[in-house]
Amino acid sequence: EVQLVESGGGLVQAGGSLRLSCAASGFTLDDYAIGWFRQAPGKEREGVSCISSSGASTYYADSEKGRFTISSDNAENTVYLQMNSLKPEDTAVYSCAASAYGCYAAFEYWGQGTQVTVSS
Repeated sequence: EVQLVESGGGLVQAGGSLRLSCAASGFTLDDYAIGWFRQAPGKEREGVSCISSSGASTYYADSEKGRFTISSDNAENTVYLQMNSLKPEDTAVYSCAASAYGCYAAFEYWGQGTQVTVSS
């Protein structure tokens, strides 16, 4: 069974940091690109970052460049999102998803999400 489980969310003050984890099971990261998405209340889901199946390519939304870093540990079958200099507008439910065809293709599998709340 394919499963993605996010963890690491929580409450942090503005300017703080969090590291989110996306643990994959039922498949290996060697075969799937992993993306991070977020959805704030009343807003549409938006892409945050993505890492290719090889780990050689990473992508970030403009508002996250320089603050967020995506990485993967294939031995642990886990993808991480290090978030620094957090802002209140980063508050959202963060979810990871897997795509067999790359970061710009459809994502077939989704995790349940983890809440990130940034206080001002």
